[in-house]
Amino acid sequence: MASNAGGISIVAFVIAVGVSIGYYQYVYIPEVNAKPHLPEEVLNPPETLTIKIAPGSSVESNGKFFEPKHVRSTIGIDNHIIWQNDDEVAHTVTSDDGYVDAINGPFNTIDSIGLVAGGETYEFTFTKVGTYAYHCEPHPWMQAEIEVIENFA
Repeated sequence: MASNAGGISIVAFVIAVGVSIGYYQYVYIPEVNAKPHLPEEVLNPPETLTIKIAPGSSVESNGKFFEPKHVRSTIGIDNHIIWQNDDEVAHTVTSDDGYVDAINGPFNTIDSIGLVAGGETYEFTFTKVGTYAYHCEPHPWMQAEIEVIENFA
């Protein structure tokens, strides 16, 4: 009789582990990895901000790189940013800390469009409040930051 109890315990344990793995794989993981639900004005704000990559930015002594160097944006109002490359040389817009937005993915042109050629643009919509420092990968002296603040309206 003791051997039957041991066998029943093992079967019950195997079933419990199977149910746990099934729950984890088919219920828990998809929910955790799901994109957050955000208001439409955060995903598609009514206004945009433009940052220009200045002509001659590839030359360190130029002194003008991203203009303006510091930008303040408000979530749900103007959190969609456009970088316009007015230089003849290609540049990147690369997050200093590898920021990955839950909706829009990596804040890094290399991961999405590659280099931003002269006359081209790069667009990114921030969906989270924070300060985002960035630089140009081939020209590391080109540094700037975007501060995305809460909308108190």
